[in-house]
Amino acid sequence: MSTTPRIAVIGAGAFGTALASVAAASGGDVTLIGRDATAVDLMRASRRNEKALPGIDLPPTLSFSADAEAIRGAGIVLFAMPSQAQRAAARSLAPLLAPGTAVVICAKGMEKGTGRLLTEVLEEELPGREIAVLSGPGFAADIAKGLPTAMVIAARTAETGAWLAQALSGPTFRLYPSTDRIGVQLGGALKNVLAIACGIIEGAELGDSARAALISRGLAELSRFVAAHGGEGTTVTGLSGLGDLVLTGTSHQSRNLRFGIALGRHGDAAGWSGDLVEGAFAASVASSVAAEKGIDMPITDAVARIIDGSLDVKTAIGQLMTRPITQE
Repeated sequence: MSTTPRIAVIGAGAFGTALASVAAASGGDVTLIGRDATAVDLMRASRRNEKALPGIDLPPTLSFSADAEAIRGAGIVLFAMPSQAQRAAARSLAPLLAPGTAVVICAKGMEKGTGRLLTEVLEEELPGREIAVLSGPGFAADIAKGLPTAMVIAARTAETGAWLAQALSGPTFRLYPSTDRIGVQLGGALKNVLAIACGIIEGAELGDSARAALISRGLAELSRFVAAHGGEGTTVTGLSGLGDLVLTGTSHQSRNLRFGIALGRHGDAAGWSGDLVEGAFAASVASSVAAEKGIDMPITDAVARIIDGSLDVKTAIGQLMTRPITQE
């Protein structure tokens, strides 16, 4: 593996732009690829992505392209599009990705309809490539501003994980390598569901004690789900589980939290589109998978039912608080 790989980032939204920015600022040869040629030209001229990251200057060394061909020859390709777009992107880009290319999933979710992990999806569409996952507590604006941020990168082998961590880290952006791709992915996906639940608590004005209880019991729920899928239950106590949940379950920068607040206040999310709320997809998928596998996931199930309108917030709280008392 090259120690100085060329890096391509697919997806010029906030997170993709932030990751491209920090990698370029650290001296990497980085190209940010977006679909909208006009927007890409504007970013190239202004050195900013005002739509996604207003007021933040991008490194002078960062390259831009609206042509997918720009990924040819890249040693590392970051897939920074939403989880439900990952399969289609992988299928269309497969001819441009050489065998052995490291493809890093930068979305947090499971595939709707199949319940499959995104590593499974990309390994199906991109055989012969190294599929890794980047997850953890990091808002795009914080990363792009150079504020201290630590996340996890999980790869199939420890060697690949360490290489990717070294290639993508910077002075203010630290990646910790892991080999538990299952635990890291499920932590990233289900913490969004729990962040919605935290928002519901806040919107319904149920208090900080309720939020703290939800976070701790939600982690127990998440640990069971990870273990049932062959991952390491202890992974959820790290950056990709607890760390990410504390961030998205308490900060109003979190789209999932704000979505949950709307549910808690109004009983529905009128005016919100679930298309970019990853937790809205993950809730229904995880709830269905848990039912099929016999995994006890009361919080996830309640969030899924509140979102689809089959359960109201007051009834959900009552059901959770009157569950049989067992050992913690």
